[in-house]
Amino acid sequence: MPSSFTYMEKSPRYRGWRVTLASSACVFVGFASLLVYTFGVFLKPLANEFGWSREAVSAAFGLAALSVAACSPALGYLLDRYPARRIILPCLTIFGLAFALLSKLSPPIWHLYAIFIILGIVGNGTAHLAFTRVISTWFDERRGLAFSVLLTGGAIGAMVLPSVAQSLISTVGWRTTFMILGAMSLVAGLPLATRVRENPAQLEAASSTPGSGSTTAEGLRSYIFWIIVVVLFLASVSQNGAIAHLSALLTDRGVSPEKAALALSALGGATVLGRLVTGGLLDRFFAPRVGFALLGIAAIGTALLANARSLSTGVIAAALIGVGMGGEADVTPYLLTKYFGLRSFSTLYGFTWTAYAIAGALGPVIMGKAFDATGSYSRLLVYLGVSTLIAAVLMLFLPRYRISVRHADIELSTAEAREII
Repeated sequence: MPSSFTYMEKSPRYRGWRVTLASSACVFVGFASLLVYTFGVFLKPLANEFGWSREAVSAAFGLAALSVAACSPALGYLLDRYPARRIILPCLTIFGLAFALLSKLSPPIWHLYAIFIILGIVGNGTAHLAFTRVISTWFDERRGLAFSVLLTGGAIGAMVLPSVAQSLISTVGWRTTFMILGAMSLVAGLPLATRVRENPAQLEAASSTPGSGSTTAEGLRSYIFWIIVVVLFLASVSQNGAIAHLSALLTDRGVSPEKAALALSALGGATVLGRLVTGGLLDRFFAPRVGFALLGIAAIGTALLANARSLSTGVIAAALIGVGMGGEADVTPYLLTKYFGLRSFSTLYGFTWTAYAIAGALGPVIMGKAFDATGSYSRLLVYLGVSTLIAAVLMLFLPRYRISVRHADIELSTAEAREII
């Protein structure tokens, strides 16, 4: 028999949807959107201003990613034990201030590196990791769709922020652009973050239900978890490398900076589409098969980018990468909730972010090194396309779900149901 939650999830008035929209907007102005998708636009201006190599500038992104890798399990541990707002609000504050502080960069490159390390330390406190557990407490039957709405905030950032950043750089310079974007993170993010709250009824039910999910140790011993980690690592190397250097790659091949920014926006638009479509698919089909298809699409896009000589080819390649990477971002937290439940979800998700971030640090640096050594990205992109295809095949080795923490176990009174709506 359907539970009260199942009925409420279908209602647009359900409070869970308001929490999801506020969370999505926070992701839009956080690390996974504002920093990741504008970094490629700032790469050449910073290199030209201070005479740094592309590899050296890319290393800043790598340091931020390594900081994310080091701090994600600890952030996940805190999110499993404390209300999410206690983690999100300070992280958003530090992130916005540090991003604005990039406007004061000076020639010593350690200045750039130090700020990016700070951004990485607090990064996942402003990104998907901080919000997925909250969303999971509000949804079961529509969890895939809710995750897609959450992650669409970052996808919209990919679509909008590169062009906005490029336009601001052309108009007011890169220093003022850093200041404006940092201020936007604070002004928009902090008020919305106060609305991000877990579902108290679901938390109480989960805490009183023995065996409601795997412990961290049980998750780390599972081969299922390590397949998910390897898939993320392989996909992240190619996707983050391509994103960070997409603008530079296209401008090297005769595309104007403004049109190259459009390719990044196309990637963002495709990511929005990929995430929204994937959310519905996850609620209807076996998630590993969905992940296989998405990573296959991303592999094709990466290989196509290797020989992109025009804006149109670059846009198509970016769109394919965007569809694949956008959907895959939905798949990972969904799989974790299905295989391991909510008991240690954020901690386990934090460990997957460690793998993702280490690979994300390697991708842009490898791309920069390949260009500095050969003057081209082409051969490396072919190899990265193959590695993404391998990740797709690995998804087919995942078994049927072992656990499902359902809202059907929760009995609500009429008054409680009205409060949640």
